[in-house]
Amino acid sequence: MGRALAAALTAAGVEVEGPLGRGGVPTADVVLLCVPDAAIAEVAAGLPVRPGRLVGHVSGATTLAPLAPHEAFSVHPLMTVPTGGATFTGATAAVAGTTSRALALATTLAEAVGLLPVTVADEDRAAYHASASVASNFLLTLLDGAERLAASAGVPRERLAPLVRATVENWERTGSAETLTGPVARGDAETVARQRAAVTERTPEELPLYDVMVERTTALARRGGR
Repeated sequence: MGRALAAALTAAGVEVEGPLGRGGVPTADVVLLCVPDAAIAEVAAGLPVRPGRLVGHVSGATTLAPLAPHEAFSVHPLMTVPTGGATFTGATAAVAGTTSRALALATTLAEAVGLLPVTVADEDRAAYHASASVASNFLLTLLDGAERLAASAGVPRERLAPLVRATVENWERTGSAETLTGPVARGDAETVARQRAAVTERTPEELPLYDVMVERTTALARRGGR
């Protein structure tokens, strides 16, 4: 995240000192910590407090408390950032600040790299971040199971990609209940049973997850009036 944001900010014309890495001593008036959540307080405590300096972090689930006594802010890009980097334009960013100046800075930094800022209250941070994990990390877990099942039938991963993209695009337009298709939505218990038998045979370790997803998908279908 640190390297990706540094590159994006530099490209936007913002002067960036770093990334400095662990042990680096920043001299800038604005310091943005891109470290694991558990390390935020320790790293922030090692920074000298000086008038005018703002210290921020990029954690989605963490409040500003670990940054005390600094004037603090946070910018969390709602975007997956793999090793190869990321494009932030059009993505959302959760921003926060202990002062109006700090919040304005967080908003400015987000907008500089094309992010769309939204304020998230401290009490909502964990729920906000959990939604991001479900939408990105857990989605990959589901897709891994789909990929292995497809492979057992001789179908490569990339052949599933158009289906995944269309599903996400339809969900973006109309929401989950309206987008839902397939045997569960149709009430086709016989097909679901055949699918379950195939999962049991080909990827038995995925059976508990399959059963839970059928249960939750049934509830979604009912919510949509199926």
